[in-house]
Amino acid sequence: MSDPAAPAEDATPTTPLLEPREGVPPVLSSAGQFADAAERLAAGTGPIALDTERASGYRYSQRAYLIQIRRTGSGSFLIDPIEEPDALDPLIEVLDGPEWVLHAADQDLPCLRDLGFRANDLFDTELAGRLLGLTRVNLAAMVAEFLGLGLQKGHGAADWSRRPLPPEWLNYAALDVEVLVELRDAMDAALGDAEKQEWAVEEFRYVLGRPVSPPRTDRWRRTANIHTIKTARGLATVRELWAAREEIAQRRDVAPGRVLPDSAIITAAAAAPQSAGDLTKLPVFGGPRQRKQAAVWMSAILRARDLTDKELPPRKAPTTGLPPISRWEPRNPEAAARAATVRPLIKEIAEAHEVPAENLLSPDLVRQLCWDGVPAPITAEAVDAALAAGGARTWQRALTAAPIAAAIAGLPG
Repeated sequence: MSDPAAPAEDATPTTPLLEPREGVPPVLSSAGQFADAAERLAAGTGPIALDTERASGYRYSQRAYLIQIRRTGSGSFLIDPIEEPDALDPLIEVLDGPEWVLHAADQDLPCLRDLGFRANDLFDTELAGRLLGLTRVNLAAMVAEFLGLGLQKGHGAADWSRRPLPPEWLNYAALDVEVLVELRDAMDAALGDAEKQEWAVEEFRYVLGRPVSPPRTDRWRRTANIHTIKTARGLATVRELWAAREEIAQRRDVAPGRVLPDSAIITAAAAAPQSAGDLTKLPVFGGPRQRKQAAVWMSAILRARDLTDKELPPRKAPTTGLPPISRWEPRNPEAAARAATVRPLIKEIAEAHEVPAENLLSPDLVRQLCWDGVPAPITAEAVDAALAAGGARTWQRALTAAPIAAAIAGLPG
């Protein structure tokens, strides 16, 4: 989990939560220890609090290097899934059924699923905070708001692939699940008071059932400062260096930026070195580590140089999906008019119900609806069907379908 943000100066006074009430549990890493933990978890009651720690910025993979688990009546567990990942079956089985409590589930579900864990029921405290209209939804802020406890900033951005893990890191990790179930209960009560419990149930189900997004195309175009490269040949150099770095990073399981920083890729693309000697005169490439890789990087540069003009990447990334709304007017003026009407309406409805506009309706869905329009006659039922086809949940459609229909039915054209 990423570090909780530092409390604001005007935050609610809190009691510092400095260590787990039962002490920091030992790190479990063997089949026998996993089986014992599963037995204790099975004897517990209620939801199961979960969190994971990864090594983003240090490793290429997004695997979990530590799993934190807590259940009422069972206590807390720190699971090291690295040494014996095939021995996790007892834990996978006992967690298959009870409600999981996660903070920012989208961050943790993928790496848990990669290990074979299955969630059937979910409570996401961050998402609950958004539905309640909270301005700050990091874990520390909400623990302070609902429980009066102060979580300190810790080691969420650390290299959790390190072994052994330092005691202060383990203390931080255990605290992330220490009061997660209590927070869940307090937030569930708040959702009930706000008449938003059914909203939350629908959202949590949606998170669990949402398909994995396909990988981005042309990811090399996200290289920092690529906009400074003005030629197609230079862009090809960026692409080839990026691909070479990616292969090394994946093979070594090292974060790409630790293999070669983006700044070095851009420098090489702009300088267009003619030889390995020229390359090693550039910043970064002249260091001992990069000098050893000079042949690899120079090969990538030469591959870009040998491409025909037809093989060079286009200066601008190929566009997919809808154009920016700012460009709709000449191409689809009716859609532009719908967007100018619907987007402020969504914001107004969201403010009235104290929920972020992006949680009321996905911005992508709003854009698609405005671009496509609704076949006449424009009715609430027709808008509801279009929103449902785009994945909108029942509560979202109940709040927005009729107002959107009324708004766009009155537009000319």
